[in-house]
Amino acid sequence: MLLSKMAAEGGGKEMNEIKTQFTTREGLYKLLSHSEYSRPNRVPFNSQGSNPVRVSFVNVNDQSGNGDRLCFNVGRELYFYIYKGVRKAADLSKPIDKRIYKGTQPTCHDFNHLTATAESVSLLVGFSAGQVQLIDPIKKETSKLFNEERLIDKSRVTCVKWVPGSESLFLVAHSSGNMYLYNVEHTCGTTAPHYQLLKQGESFAVHTCKSKSTRNPLLKWTVGEGALNEFAFSPDGKFLACVSQDGFLRVFNFDSVELHGTMKSYFGGLLCVCWSPDGKYIVTGGEDDLVTVWSFVDCRVIARGHGHKSWVSVVAFDPYTTSVEESDPMEFSGSDEDFQDLHFGRDRANSTQSRLSKRNSTDSRPVSVTYRFGSVGQDTQLCLWDLTEDILFPHQPLSRARTHTNVMNATSPPAGSGGTNPGSNGNSITTPGNSVPPPLPRSNSLPHSAVSNAGSKSSVMDGAIASGVSKFATLSLHDRKERHHEKDHKRNHSMGHISSKSSDKLNLVTKTKTDPAKTLGTPLCPRMEDVPLLEPLICKKIAHERLTVLIFLEDCIVTACQEGFICTWARPGKVSLVVLCYHTVRMALMKAVNLPYFKERS
Repeated sequence: MLLSKMAAEGGGKEMNEIKTQFTTREGLYKLLSHSEYSRPNRVPFNSQGSNPVRVSFVNVNDQSGNGDRLCFNVGRELYFYIYKGVRKAADLSKPIDKRIYKGTQPTCHDFNHLTATAESVSLLVGFSAGQVQLIDPIKKETSKLFNEERLIDKSRVTCVKWVPGSESLFLVAHSSGNMYLYNVEHTCGTTAPHYQLLKQGESFAVHTCKSKSTRNPLLKWTVGEGALNEFAFSPDGKFLACVSQDGFLRVFNFDSVELHGTMKSYFGGLLCVCWSPDGKYIVTGGEDDLVTVWSFVDCRVIARGHGHKSWVSVVAFDPYTTSVEESDPMEFSGSDEDFQDLHFGRDRANSTQSRLSKRNSTDSRPVSVTYRFGSVGQDTQLCLWDLTEDILFPHQPLSRARTHTNVMNATSPPAGSGGTNPGSNGNSITTPGNSVPPPLPRSNSLPHSAVSNAGSKSSVMDGAIASGVSKFATLSLHDRKERHHEKDHKRNHSMGHISSKSSDKLNLVTKTKTDPAKTLGTPLCPRMEDVPLLEPLICKKIAHERLTVLIFLEDCIVTACQEGFICTWARPGKVSLVVLCYHTVRMALMKAVNLPYFKERS
């Protein structure tokens, strides 16, 4: 009994241990404690009743080679720092700008990357009382305050983003379920705005602002029921994905205001959303503890991922690890190790998006595709996921590059998560004469159902924009510049494609309540056994408090927790000798004073 109790206690301690490094097929990711950003005093923040900590990055393209800037909010405070990443230690004593607000709290923020310079940046900040502020933290100026009198919306700002390619347009979402399009050059008016219906469809309506002169907001979107938790623009800026507390993902053509497709969560609200680098897939997360992968082209759920033990707060694709490799199976010869060197040698020179598009070309040679995305949640865990060809193209013959398990680069199962086996990465080769595909890897261990065929549809992203755009071209929706392409809970629901039909009647938005009992098992809500179930590549506890930020940069991964600590995880091979020496000396000092490494902050 005593031994079993000790073993149980030991196992529990190991399960609750904060991880400072993890290994994937690329190598070792390591937490750099000297690159941790926080409030200058480094005291953990009492996060009760506070809004989530958020982080925004911008590069000001200065000549020093250190042009990255970082903004984050903690409680009522907002900080703006030079971000040194894996190169140098963070200097918390010298924020470029620091602001403390009274009566309201920052909830979200976004930089305008088009206009950023070493002398000036435009930063939008949303607040818990509904206002939006435009500031310049380099010049330390406050340019404008929108919805100052809260005449437009009194509810909390949940998401604010600049419209891609625009220097003046931005979109704001509120917990009221409304979104508003603003122009920084227009005023908001001194009276509550009056609206006129422009277009409506299934559970959404769009209104214009009725006034003698142009004023903000230019457009008002009413989307679904409950809070609008987050939205994200597609990589080309043409489409807008929104997730709401009613559990729906809704994807719109932003310019023509047409609903492209929808999906519903398995249970509860959806909290976060992101696009793949090529715009072909959308991943969501929320209160069902799942990540869900939705195909933009086919408008259907293609996979779900189970690894978190609580709500998923952030999902993000990693464009630097997403892999697209061309190969000619008939010409390849050599050992498994030779093939691994070929397959894992990735070209990162801004070519991921263009090369992903080759997958639909019938002329190109076979292409091996692996998308990498990550998620963090209120369970304080970081999960990384691989989305491989056997999930993306289940009805196509397996290519040589993925029909034989590659044991050399498999990772060991993470504790407590069910783990992955060597096939979960989808990186493999075939043996001569093997005509029968092997069993599906555990990354999609549940059987495939007779879901609708993917087909060979051309990308909707390249389709013509609807003619209705001309109706509100005067609202400056098309002043965007050309851009350079850099850069166990009870569960119920998920949806397929719904065509948007605008109504000729000027009535209110249609309120349709979906009965989970009637939709479960239909294309609107496939059962768990009807779609592949992904298992995480890694699943690690990395913080004391719930995680609220996950950002993939070229040389590191950035995470943040509700205690107010922004952490840098160096990618394999990105830690310099100077950094390694720093770690060695610091560990020796911590050992000398009998303090556990990485525990000093608590």
